[in-house]
Amino acid sequence: MDTEAVRSFVRAAELGQLQHAADELGVTQQAVSKRIAALERALDIRLFTRTARGVELTLDGQAFLPHARTIVTGVDRAITAIRPGSRALRIDVLGLRSAQAVVLHEYWRAHPEVDLDVVTLRVDDPREVVAAVRAGDIDASFRSVTDPGTLPREVRMIHAFDSPSELLVGPRHPLAAARTLTPAQLRGHRIWVPGIAPGSEWSDFYDQLVAEFDLRIDAAGPNFGNEVLLDILADSAEVATLVGARDRYLWPTNHDLRRIPIANPTLAYPLSLMMPSANPHPRLRPIIDHFGGLTPVAEPVWRPSWALRR
Repeated sequence: MDTEAVRSFVRAAELGQLQHAADELGVTQQAVSKRIAALERALDIRLFTRTARGVELTLDGQAFLPHARTIVTGVDRAITAIRPGSRALRIDVLGLRSAQAVVLHEYWRAHPEVDLDVVTLRVDDPREVVAAVRAGDIDASFRSVTDPGTLPREVRMIHAFDSPSELLVGPRHPLAAARTLTPAQLRGHRIWVPGIAPGSEWSDFYDQLVAEFDLRIDAAGPNFGNEVLLDILADSAEVATLVGARDRYLWPTNHDLRRIPIANPTLAYPLSLMMPSANPHPRLRPIIDHFGGLTPVAEPVWRPSWALRR
């Protein structure tokens, strides 16, 4: 069924004049008349009778009108749901406790009028995320492709902000009393990061950390979630993990966990933003500008080889 024909029928029925409906729809009266005639043929009924004053609904037209209004409303809502600028800005983050989500929440609190839809794509393969951006399923994603040359021309990637790494340990760990740590001081200590997905950007990040600083990154075992990891850290004198400085973690007070900044150099995880190359969502630019106002990480800084620059 031609939805524009249905729209023409609804406006003509409500206004009682084909010309008035044409003026409102921005077409000619002849176009409205042809649309309605085609709709009548498709339905095999008469919708209007002509009068000296315009048009009046037949009994069939009266029965069809409320359903036609529902069709038009549904089409309008569907278009609004997918048209950039008229629907919520849809951004993919790695997790709702991640630094990306935290920074987006800070921005939204300062700009609550922004219609923002924060989602988490449950995928580790960056190619799937690129496809989602390319298809318009999401407007942007906080993911990185470690080889930007593989991106299709319809998708581009920019640097968003850096996330400094911290060591998270329990009170019995030998580094628990430190106020800051250097990468050299982490050598020999077991840094447990379960669930590193092979081929992911964070897998490459940890591989480069190991190669650069001779660290002991252990990805063994299944990932049972943050709560289990925090419980293990609280009871362990040997296990530590790395977290982002802006990542949000909550634990019982009796865990007495410590977040210790790493400096000289700061180990920065570069967070990138992927978006369409052409016609990005208009509400995306103010958020990108917000990233530029974040406090920069302390120098000197180490970043992986694929890190972009502003």
